[in-house]
Amino acid sequence: MPPTEKAYKNLGFLTSPASRTIRLLCEYEEPQARFLEQKVSDTIVIFGSARIRPPEQAQLDLEDAEQNLAAAEGELAKAHAERALVQAKRATRIAKYYKDTQDLARRLTEWSMNRPELRRYLICSGGGPGIMEAANRGAAEVPGGRSVGLGISLPFEEQVNRYVPQELAFEFHYFFMRKYWFAYLAKAMVVMPGGFGTCDEMFEILTLRQTGKIKKRLPMVLFGKDYWNSIFNLDAMVEWGTINEKDLLLMHVTDSVDDAFHFLTHELEMSENRK
Repeated sequence: MPPTEKAYKNLGFLTSPASRTIRLLCEYEEPQARFLEQKVSDTIVIFGSARIRPPEQAQLDLEDAEQNLAAAEGELAKAHAERALVQAKRATRIAKYYKDTQDLARRLTEWSMNRPELRRYLICSGGGPGIMEAANRGAAEVPGGRSVGLGISLPFEEQVNRYVPQELAFEFHYFFMRKYWFAYLAKAMVVMPGGFGTCDEMFEILTLRQTGKIKKRLPMVLFGKDYWNSIFNLDAMVEWGTINEKDLLLMHVTDSVDDAFHFLTHELEMSENRK
């Protein structure tokens, strides 16, 4: 008779509902062990949309969409081509944030690596495409630059993007465990234009800071005034009394890579000096 399988090697059991707590612990302990091994304790987290393309790719897609519309025959084909053109124009409009993210991540990585004997900060993203890719790509452009990718298993996204070194590429199953590692290591955050996921992550961090659950100094940049001002009105929340006016100070709003870079590096240096 075949040998009895050990419980910790029983894949059927480990993937069953009965082992959910074990899987949760794995998503806590395995990243912790890897971060310790790689000497990663401080990150600058960059959130943003997975749908934002590099400007050069967005421009090529726009040109293709224009050509397809010009060549379309029949009402149905023209209707499809017109919708594709609208989408391509939207993608071109927002693509500038990919380049801004890439530039900011590169500059922050250079700054961090040029601080001998001082604290090193690694760029950390959600590991996917779009703004996440831009963040990891910017860090990778610096010789010796490394970054973290906290990926999540989703049916419509690829694996962790190619700019994340293998030793710092993670894939989570549970969103809340992924959020824990975003928050736990973060010493600063940048929120680029994004959708539901970006807003979810941003507002959860803001809530934790507002309520004092996060006690550490955690400067946050909200990047892209036109986008965010068109998405929500925080001043209206103050007027209605659902937040305090001082809560607006939890974020530094800007459109400038230079301004974001100087704000973040100044705040991080101030945090170090207070210790």
